[in-house]
Amino acid sequence: MERAPWYVIYAFHLPYCVLLALRYGGLALPSIANPGLDASGLTKESKNDLFALLGPSGRMRLPSFMAIDSGPEALALAERAMLAAELGFPVVVKPDIGRRGFGVKIVRTPQDLAAHLAKFSLGVRLLIQRFATGSKEAGLFYVRMPSETRGRIVSLTLKHFPEVVGDGTSTVRELILQNSRARVFSALYFRRNHDVLDRVLERGERYPIVSLGNHVRGSAFTDESPQITPAMEEVFDKIAREIPGFFIGRFDVRFESLEALQRGEGFEIVEYNGASGEPTHMWDARTSVAATYAGLFQHLRFLYAIGAENRARGAQPLSVWTIIKRHFEELRLLQSYPDEE
Repeated sequence: MERAPWYVIYAFHLPYCVLLALRYGGLALPSIANPGLDASGLTKESKNDLFALLGPSGRMRLPSFMAIDSGPEALALAERAMLAAELGFPVVVKPDIGRRGFGVKIVRTPQDLAAHLAKFSLGVRLLIQRFATGSKEAGLFYVRMPSETRGRIVSLTLKHFPEVVGDGTSTVRELILQNSRARVFSALYFRRNHDVLDRVLERGERYPIVSLGNHVRGSAFTDESPQITPAMEEVFDKIAREIPGFFIGRFDVRFESLEALQRGEGFEIVEYNGASGEPTHMWDARTSVAATYAGLFQHLRFLYAIGAENRARGAQPLSVWTIIKRHFEELRLLQSYPDEE
């Protein structure tokens, strides 16, 4: 299913949402699954606003960042802000509102920063964030019913950045085609690495062909949910409970050691999402089609069940029309971003 088009992956979402709406009494209940977040984090969620909601435990694990608006002065603003914050390269530049990796780029030089900022339309809010030091990335999906005092992690996904290894004679293009998995995603990898495709790697030289932990950008995911520990759950439950009105979402973290992460240590939060953040273990290539749909349906059940409890506590859902309108506004924003990493 990691290679399936979106219309196959989400083919049963609408009819299943109708069934859940009949069961719980409202189609728009996911919009109050996280009443402390704008639209529950369902659409047009602002990363800047989400970061601002983090409590002490979350902020201490958040790489420093700054927000600027794209335009003629963007580069000067970015340079001044980075200087004031003593923030050096590499940094990650990402749209404040966005998903699926659109417009996100790891920037390593001032020249690359200038080139990337120039690709955005006027007035787009951008975040410039210190590149987290951990070499590994994971997604942890968190759930807590409003009636519960403790939450839990229901999914742990490790994200792997595919690479090719040189043999001294083959180009990057040829090495991609020689790899059984990379060959399937060759069109994507060729587009991401167009400027080095004809480079010949030295024997044993490793070249990462993906640098962002997003499966639609070609990262490989593995389901490591059996590796979830009580210590890990305790730390992320504390982080989540410090976020006002937050009950369900995914934390994306960078880390160096899985053992340290299992102890609830040695990680940085690069992003977190609300209702729109899916559990990502389903994109493990070993996961069956049935299990993938089961995971997607479980996510929807959580959203409706949590939303129903929050409605009983006084939260009011958005109208379906408002959700649809916000969704298409977000799509228009995504289409204006450069398709980078």
